[in-house]
Amino acid sequence: MSLRMLKLRNLNKAGSTTSALMMNRNIANMTSRRMATAAQTQPKTPVDANAPGPMLRFQNNLPKLPVPALQGTLQKYLNSVRPLLSDEDYKQTEQLVKDFEAPGGLGPKLQERLVAHANNPEVVNWLEDWWLDQAYMGYRDPVVIYVSYFFYYKDDKLRKLPATRAAAITTAALEFKQQIVGQTLEPEYAKGEPMCMDSYKYMFNNCRMPKKPSDYEAIYDPSKHSHIIAIRKNKFYVIDTIHDGQQLSTSELELQFQRVIESAGEEKGPAIGALTAENRDIWTDSRELLLAANPNNKNALNQIESSSFVVCLDDSTPVTRDEGVRDCWHGDGRNRFYDKPLQFIVFDNGKAGFMGEHSCMDGTATCRLNEYVCEGLKNKTVNHGPENVRSALPQPAEIKFHLDNKVEQAVQTAESNFDSLIAKNEMTVLAYQGYGKNLIKKFKSSPDGFTQMIIQLAYYKMFGVSRPTYESAQTRKYQRGRTETARSVTTESVAFVKAMEDPYVDNQEKIGLLRKALKAQGAYMADCVNGHGVDRHLFGLKNSLQPNEEAALFKDPAYSYSSHWYLSTSQLSSENFDGYGWGPVVGDGFGCAYMIKNNALQFNIASLKDLEVHGKKFVNGTHHFKQALEDAANDLRDLIEADIASDAKL
Repeated sequence: MSLRMLKLRNLNKAGSTTSALMMNRNIANMTSRRMATAAQTQPKTPVDANAPGPMLRFQNNLPKLPVPALQGTLQKYLNSVRPLLSDEDYKQTEQLVKDFEAPGGLGPKLQERLVAHANNPEVVNWLEDWWLDQAYMGYRDPVVIYVSYFFYYKDDKLRKLPATRAAAITTAALEFKQQIVGQTLEPEYAKGEPMCMDSYKYMFNNCRMPKKPSDYEAIYDPSKHSHIIAIRKNKFYVIDTIHDGQQLSTSELELQFQRVIESAGEEKGPAIGALTAENRDIWTDSRELLLAANPNNKNALNQIESSSFVVCLDDSTPVTRDEGVRDCWHGDGRNRFYDKPLQFIVFDNGKAGFMGEHSCMDGTATCRLNEYVCEGLKNKTVNHGPENVRSALPQPAEIKFHLDNKVEQAVQTAESNFDSLIAKNEMTVLAYQGYGKNLIKKFKSSPDGFTQMIIQLAYYKMFGVSRPTYESAQTRKYQRGRTETARSVTTESVAFVKAMEDPYVDNQEKIGLLRKALKAQGAYMADCVNGHGVDRHLFGLKNSLQPNEEAALFKDPAYSYSSHWYLSTSQLSSENFDGYGWGPVVGDGFGCAYMIKNNALQFNIASLKDLEVHGKKFVNGTHHFKQALEDAANDLRDLIEADIASDAKL
């Protein structure tokens, strides 16, 4: 990571010392199918009779995000740093915590202010504004790599041509949009209780807008903007999905996408989309240059920014899984508009995927959208409309940008900066076929916790030590709740991985340590889901500092180290995806997104190519960790199969 990047990560004292790179990885830890399933029991949350539609019928009656008790958070914090620190460093941190929470100390004062802020009737969620600004909108590094995430679809055997697949995806996505516009989408549930649906308003007809010192979200009326944008050869085309008051059928959309492909030809246009891959301050300046170059450019940008979503018709043809995820992760940096929250990507060989910018919306929502698209097309539940194409269907209109020398130079610089950034990063996929959720459940353990232990063991195999690990936990049971950090490294997990690598420890002892580690991980995750994790509370306390105040606890090296996420992990599972992930969040760490399928596990691993961790260099670090994950998964398979076989004999 460059010195510039490191400086940008140092938030001021009103912010969190937690790396904002990690903040951009808040894809919640829950499978989309379970989320989308209606509650099996009657929710305790009362229905709002005045709600605008079924989708928001619980919204105003959801509980508010709690402020945890100070003492409880600080004790959890100490427990979380204990396995990461030497005895001497831990004693120092322990004393700082005691001083912080002592009567008359700064901790109780900050807690009192935070509680008062949370109890303000005008505040819906005490975390919301601080988090949005410091974790997202005020973050200045490029959204691509550092903020964006992706899903890579499985192949659609019925739709091999790009225009055919793009049209089907568009029809399914528009069906989903209508459920949001009409407020008929069924709320999501967790253990029978409804979750917050507020973030869906940021899904369609939205755009992140560059501005100094902090970006903002532009929201357009989805009922008044029926057009989508197709990008081909860096050229932007407007496709209105309504003609003569009727939505275009899939056949008509296919015609329109084919027209775009033919109109774009072979010659590429100026890479206006590359500007959105820039540092946010640079993009802010470049956007002003673009607007100043010609008055027509304002309307051109507005057409893109107000569109329902973007369909990127790439001219690449990824074959391997690794090629596909790389193309969905960032593409070539030109045939995109990275500020849009929804970009569907279709390649020339019919493969497809999705890219999301999630400043205002986490991955659970877009996972549900993408599951709806893939499931609907696979199960033939999407209404494609009539097969005949209406006559006189207007041609898609190309958006023409007028550039001067300053804008042309800005585009060239953006392309160069993007190419340099991408060249430094690496990504690969482990599609592990040895077992999945079905076998793990025979071991009577949480599939998520079990997979976390695979990751912990893999890291220990590679480095001989356990280091701070982030796992995303969703807090959407609360109004406008988003995520909390589940700290996966525990005293129990460290004991387990050490035992696994010790050939003199017998299997029964290893199994006992594994179960203890799983119990600790599950307990912390449960606390996080209920709004009682460590990181967001400490973030709120730090934001409650006044300008003349300093807290020694927040300057403790252990505080910074314990939130330096060497492993950034999260689960979203779908049988329809062949990949899902994001970039690394620190220069010496890994991004590790994973899916737990019925009979398979999939890990998407990303890191810098020239990875250096505590002075040790790894030329192929991403692939080394991939191998370590496979070895760890095999070791745990052998362990639990022996345990299952032993139980069967009893």
